[in-house]
Amino acid sequence: MADLPPVYGGQALHVHLDGETRVEDIDPADARRFLGGNGFAARAVHDHVPPAADPFDPENVVAFTVGPMNGTPFQSTSRGVVGFVSPQTNGFFDSTFGGTFPRAQKTTGFESIVLHGAAPELSYVHVDSEGARVEPAPDLAGLDTYETCAEVEERAAADADSDVHVIATGPAGENLVRFACLLHDSEMREGVAGRGGAGAVLGSKNVKAVVIEEGEFDPEVAADGDLRSLVGDRMGPLMAETEMLQEYGTSGLVNPINEMGKLGRRNNQVEQSGDEEAEAISGERLREEYVTEDTTCANCAVACGKHVTVEAEGVTDAKIPEFESLFGTATMTEVFDLDRVVKVNDLCDRLGMDTISFGVSVAFARECYEKGLLTDDDSPHLDFGDADGLVELARRVAHREGFGDRLAEGSFRLADSLDDEADEYLHGVKGLEFAAHSPRGLKGMSIGYATATRGGSHHDTRPTLQYDGEHDETTEGTPEFAARTQHFTALGDSLTQCRFVSEAGWGKRVTDRYRDAINAATGWDLSTEDVERIGERVYNLERLINVERGVARRETDTLSHRIMHEPIPDGPAEGMYCPPEELDAMLDEYYDFRGWDDDGIPTAERLDTLDMAELAD
Repeated sequence: MADLPPVYGGQALHVHLDGETRVEDIDPADARRFLGGNGFAARAVHDHVPPAADPFDPENVVAFTVGPMNGTPFQSTSRGVVGFVSPQTNGFFDSTFGGTFPRAQKTTGFESIVLHGAAPELSYVHVDSEGARVEPAPDLAGLDTYETCAEVEERAAADADSDVHVIATGPAGENLVRFACLLHDSEMREGVAGRGGAGAVLGSKNVKAVVIEEGEFDPEVAADGDLRSLVGDRMGPLMAETEMLQEYGTSGLVNPINEMGKLGRRNNQVEQSGDEEAEAISGERLREEYVTEDTTCANCAVACGKHVTVEAEGVTDAKIPEFESLFGTATMTEVFDLDRVVKVNDLCDRLGMDTISFGVSVAFARECYEKGLLTDDDSPHLDFGDADGLVELARRVAHREGFGDRLAEGSFRLADSLDDEADEYLHGVKGLEFAAHSPRGLKGMSIGYATATRGGSHHDTRPTLQYDGEHDETTEGTPEFAARTQHFTALGDSLTQCRFVSEAGWGKRVTDRYRDAINAATGWDLSTEDVERIGERVYNLERLINVERGVARRETDTLSHRIMHEPIPDGPAEGMYCPPEELDAMLDEYYDFRGWDDDGIPTAERLDTLDMAELAD
């Protein structure tokens, strides 16, 4: 068997939170099959989490993984992956984040750091090149994410020989809010592992933070000159294609997508806001009146991060609300007061909550209140447009106070506690609230969300090409398009390259450029088909995990009621939706392309073709 290319650190660290640690070598065959990042995270969850384990059971794991390109000249491979079983979906989930933590992890030589079990008391985990130790820290209870990062960094640095980097959960994670996130506060830019509830799983393990002490591993690129030449050739196109991101970050998407009539408002009852309302929360306004500086992840020239200040709200140099956050907390809840929107997003970051699931869950509750399914006795903060109420709900959710305790379970579990009619107002699938990209107005997102491993995530099937007019309003060939963009995202997250840089600089599909870069880094001789097969293999592994957990079948590959039964009522996309018969036909085509059976289960023949038959045993 060929050796593991020296671009890899070569080891996985297993940290049993009762104090034992174990190091294992990475199988070179697994590196070639699953690459790293997302692939290694899925492998860790598949191998170590029993199918019947609850997400909050100690048997769940939290796997921090990096890829072969971290620490190389390849642009923006500054991201890390967190893999786990989600308390929202009960299935496999991976969430990515940037900053400097992933680069630091790479220097330890541990491509994968897997946390097992639960600590006996609130603690943080200190990882260095030799292994890990679990440090009891009950006094960290209640600290927000930024406070935790600062405090743990100070403690860890006191006996470290090099720089340290911290990722932490906040009060929401300690209180097992199902959509609690993780935040990494670096000197360059914050990184947030936002979706799926990683913060809650970490909280269930009594872990407040993970700190990485930089090591000395330096990846050795097989053909350094070739890789640098490829990178240099792509720098011009990359910078040209990301001008909007450089100027506004993702908030620059508000006006153009609203103009298409595909930006959900009022819990997605409609999909367009008035020009003045959209402008009030736009990237242009944020840039002009709120932005104080540009920020960037490690090894990235784009600098799409921004800091914003709102003196009236006591917010100083906060992370700018991303486009998805403006959708969740502003248009969906009908709050167009930008001062308060910035405030609530900063609160979510500090308390440790996913802004998308928080905002969409509030929007769902507000429609239920509008329809009489909730009353003032439940909460006084459920009127659409109530900006002060939105801020107060963020606090209450994080601490599970009053109605916040019910919202902390997310919109799907809240719906289960109400009349059956409530299901008609849900905006999500498989337990995860939808992101901002319209499953009614974009046909690729219809089939993409329905078949997504993670549910309502826009990082399975991607919307980018659809906004350019591909598979936005046609179902012809769209199931194959959705599946192949799922391969693209699984590959990209296994490389751990930033999605924006991938799409802008290297290609919105799996191309020869990715093949050439991977081969230059590793010394392998992969074809473009081989490279796409890696993404397909990872996606099939995620599907297998969910099949074994009982959350992936044809009946779960569906969409929420409004998407299938209520056409967009007005605006440029008026009349668009995905009726059940249309989705059913697309599922047939999708399963056929994937080589899955009629119930959406990967067949033995397909798994054998993908060289992963043993994983289905």
